[in-house]
Amino acid sequence: MKEEDKLLKKVGTGNPFTAPDGYFEQLTSEVMNKLPEQEAPRFVMKEVTMWDRVKPWAYMAAMFVGAALIIKVASRNPDPFEDKQVAGTDVAATADSEVVYDGYIDYAVNQSMLDDYALYMYLTDASVD
Repeated sequence: MKEEDKLLKKVGTGNPFTAPDGYFEQLTSEVMNKLPEQEAPRFVMKEVTMWDRVKPWAYMAAMFVGAALIIKVASRNPDPFEDKQVAGTDVAATADSEVVYDGYIDYAVNQSMLDDYALYMYLTDASVD
C-alpha cells in the first residue's frame, strides 16, 4: 500500500482528459449537418402471386411426404427371408436347411451336457445298437 500511496501523491487522482466547453451540446447538430441528404425510402407494394400463396402448403406437403418415406425405410424388416415368396411359396418352406448362428450352437452344446460322441450320434440320427 505504501507504493500505491506514493504513486497517487506523485501522479494525482484527477482526470487528465478534458473537452472544450459546449462540445457535447453542439455535437449532435454538427454530426447531423455532415450527413448527406437522403430521400425517404419508398414502400412498393409487391403483387402477391399464386405461387406465393401456395408455397407454404407445398412445403408442408413435401415435409409430410419426406417423413412418410423416412418412416417406411426405417420400419423395413431386416430379415431377408421374411415376407418374401418365390412362385407363390414361402422361401423358408422351400429351403433345404435352416440358418443357425454359431452362437446358438455353442450355447446349446454347452447346456446339453453331452460328450462329443453322444452329440455326434444325436445329430446324425445314428443308432447306438
